[in-house]
Amino acid sequence: MREASRGSINSLSATFEAWRTHALGRREYTEALVAPEHRGPSPALAEALAAWPGSHYWADADHSHLVLIRAVGSTGAERWLLHLVLFGLTVVCALGAGAALAGSWTPTEPPGLVGVVIGGARFFERLAGEGWRDLLAGWSFAVPLLAILLVHELGHYFAARRYGIDASPPYFLPVPPNLSPIGSLGAYIRLRSPVLDRRQLLDVGAAGPLAGFVVTLAVLAWGLHVSQPMEPGLEPARSFVLLAGERIGLGDSLLIAAFRELFLPGARTVHLSLPAFAGWVGAFITGLNLLPLSQLDGGHVLYGLLGRRQSAVGLVTLIGLIGLAQLSWNWYVWVAVALFVGGGGWAHPSVLAPARPVPPGRRWIGWLAVVVFVLTFVPVPFR
Repeated sequence: MREASRGSINSLSATFEAWRTHALGRREYTEALVAPEHRGPSPALAEALAAWPGSHYWADADHSHLVLIRAVGSTGAERWLLHLVLFGLTVVCALGAGAALAGSWTPTEPPGLVGVVIGGARFFERLAGEGWRDLLAGWSFAVPLLAILLVHELGHYFAARRYGIDASPPYFLPVPPNLSPIGSLGAYIRLRSPVLDRRQLLDVGAAGPLAGFVVTLAVLAWGLHVSQPMEPGLEPARSFVLLAGERIGLGDSLLIAAFRELFLPGARTVHLSLPAFAGWVGAFITGLNLLPLSQLDGGHVLYGLLGRRQSAVGLVTLIGLIGLAQLSWNWYVWVAVALFVGGGGWAHPSVLAPARPVPPGRRWIGWLAVVVFVLTFVPVPFR
């Protein structure tokens, strides 16, 4: 394979004015300045690129700067069994959360930390008997929620593969439904080779939220179509769910408010159906991921757009979240998570070629992600 790749570089080099190659981990990058007569590309360059055993893209609008990536060495076998087990457990836990929302199963455990452990054990114990049938009532929550999470992570995965980045399949994070009303802490992929420039970072960071957002729109439309408008009560919340018989008021994003008015015009209070709550969770998670902090998706996107100026926006965002925590203590938890993911900081770490800007033709992707953040952000999630 290495000899074939060298041959491809030799055939490509005839179309270059200059180039350099450097290896990083399991990837080899070639950055080339293409000769003017071959920009476009020319038939000779197009033929050579078709034979290139890797990925490539133009780093500028006039097709003068070409980036080529190829794998070197063996990447090792994926741990598919681990991925499948985690996904299977997440399916079970999400079904349990949906069943609790549907009222067909109620978590019962003693108070305290020990009770939490006992409750989780009791949940899985039920699966060994006839209790698993009760979980089936939660399918209309679990299936759309997992579809949103899966498409989100696959958006990241395929965008990374487009740029030749070594990326793992999604890792799902199951949580027993007595601990989480959604049965999961989400999912993530690992990037096992460096990100070369801001274009790669922006495209990979934005692909997940944008892909998941499309599914979220469809889920919300379905869910609100079958939701129930209620007479207004004393509580100010306009949307709510019942979890094990307890009413939980949900905050509004611009997206949720617009969809509720579209499908249930004039409704003062709405009891969200299971798919509607799955859509609410999907939109909420999208907004959280797009916060422009450290290594969250929003941090990737904003660093791609602004470079090191993302640090200033991240600091303002952090201060804003601490302010919102005075209205909803949940933001303290998310601030801690964001700082942990970012290694204690709000600034995004540098890519390998930070000075190379995103081509103008790709920047709209980042600004579209910013618009999605504005639409999905919920200042006070729970009431």
